[in-house]
Amino acid sequence: MEEASKIKMPRVKLGSQGLEVSRLGFGCGGLSGIYNSPLPHEDGISVIKHAFDRGVTFFDTSDIYGPNNDNEFIVGKALKQLPRENIQLATKFGIVKIDEAKMVINGTPEYVRKCCEASLMRLGVSYIDLYYQHRVDISVPIEDTMGELKKLVEEGKIKYIGLSEASPDTIRRAHTVHPITAVQIEWSLWTRDIEKEIIPLCRELGIGIVSYSPLGRGFFAGKAVVESLPAESLLVYHPRFSGDNLEKNKLLYLRVASLAAKHGCTPPQLALAWVLHQGEDVVPLPGTTKIRNLDDNIGTLMVKLSEEDLQELSDAVPSDMVSGTRDYDLISQVTWKNADTPAKNVQA
Repeated sequence: MEEASKIKMPRVKLGSQGLEVSRLGFGCGGLSGIYNSPLPHEDGISVIKHAFDRGVTFFDTSDIYGPNNDNEFIVGKALKQLPRENIQLATKFGIVKIDEAKMVINGTPEYVRKCCEASLMRLGVSYIDLYYQHRVDISVPIEDTMGELKKLVEEGKIKYIGLSEASPDTIRRAHTVHPITAVQIEWSLWTRDIEKEIIPLCRELGIGIVSYSPLGRGFFAGKAVVESLPAESLLVYHPRFSGDNLEKNKLLYLRVASLAAKHGCTPPQLALAWVLHQGEDVVPLPGTTKIRNLDDNIGTLMVKLSEEDLQELSDAVPSDMVSGTRDYDLISQVTWKNADTPAKNVQA
């Protein structure tokens, strides 16, 4: 596989409002400790800068990532060492952590503005390229939330509006208030429930699709299969990584690994290539804390799959063979207030 340093990163249009991003984005949340121990800020900054040097310009964070908004601070520090005009910065609002046992979804206009201004300060920027509602608040009409986001666009504080894990009805209603540029949602070989309604709707409306956890939360990179999970990892609470479910799902990993050998790439590269081949309107957000994994992810751009290859890969991981739900067991023990459906999964 060609070295990442020699690969020219393609650029694609995300949505139909003019936003252009790198073909691969970078999910920054893991730098603050979601699946592993958090990195020291300087190490996290080095990973972001390396990604930029390799052509990644689309960086995704959220005000809920890390303790005390830690992730936005890391991203902000990195941005000070990079040309802001060449970066497409995405962050999110909407999840309020009350304590370890309670999450509240807040989409009131007042909260939208408060969050945006706080994120601008932490990130040290004058505008956010793509601002997502991280989870939809069903106690507030989406038209009210979108109305305030529209004002923020008009004021130049954000450029484009996105939704994360929103239902089809919410997406359609929101889009009538102001065009939605992107919907961020989990999409990978083993999470494909969005293919029936969400994907066709986005394409009907000209909305870009941002895939988070495109490697199945690291499963197709070997987490819990060829390497043990760190004790502090949230994945120990994930049904697909636990007990009998994990033993059954290992078969799916082995199938992908066998096909990867056939294509001369690694299992995570093949799984990521599957997402990339779903369309030019799909931008995956693989995240990592390791430079070598980042380079391997970029190397995925050299993996070419035919329609027959894609079907073979899809057939190797049929949805009805995936054991366990995509929501954390931990989340089922947390009280969620005002959350849209599907809206439980906090790690987007």
